[in-house]
Amino acid sequence: MNNSIRLQKYIAQCGIASRRKAEEFISAGRVAIDGVITREMGIRVIPGEHTITFDGKKVEAEEELVYYLLNKPKGYVTTLADPQGRPIVTTLIKTSKARLFPVGRLDLDTEGALILTNDGDFAQKLQHPSHEINKTYEALVKGCPPRDKITMLERGIFLEGKMTAPASVLVKAKIGGNCLMQITIHEGRKRQVKKMFAFIGNPVLQLKRTAYGKLTLGRIALGDYRQLNPSELNKIFL
Repeated sequence: MNNSIRLQKYIAQCGIASRRKAEEFISAGRVAIDGVITREMGIRVIPGEHTITFDGKKVEAEEELVYYLLNKPKGYVTTLADPQGRPIVTTLIKTSKARLFPVGRLDLDTEGALILTNDGDFAQKLQHPSHEINKTYEALVKGCPPRDKITMLERGIFLEGKMTAPASVLVKAKIGGNCLMQITIHEGRKRQVKKMFAFIGNPVLQLKRTAYGKLTLGRIALGDYRQLNPSELNKIFL
């Protein structure tokens, strides 16, 4: 009985009708449990064990929309399956039973901020070029680019037949003979940050995405995650 729910409530959760209207459907004999029509109002069902149909069609509860911010480690692929058997980012989310998928991608050897959700409309909005969502990265690059090269990236470079949009670029620290750079872009071309630094002669040694818009990783440990609330989602589009 722990996982059971009243039939009319379950029908309402499936988005078929309000609970009161669902009671009318049950009384009218339009609802069946495991192929048997029932008119019993207080009957309880266990989703996943009982098959509920309305007018002969199976109904299922609408999944609650959830959003997670993951600090992706290296070695995980941002797909739902991998023919090479490499680990998949969705397996890192241990506290949700929702059918999650990653929004966008991060390379196998790239770390950092990755949103996972079951909300297809949100994912489409986040990735659509018209919204120009800023994405901030920290890149450890070989050597230290001179000011004129940084200016080139900021203004845009001709990359693979098309100019890149203006970027925000700054030097965060010098580490030995290399530099830790911060770059913010709103485009989503494949391996764009790596190609941009390679273009100016400072290839990326390590790469980490740190923010979507004003939504930052904060103190999320590598490989860990947290669920996002609506106000945090809004920070992405600021």
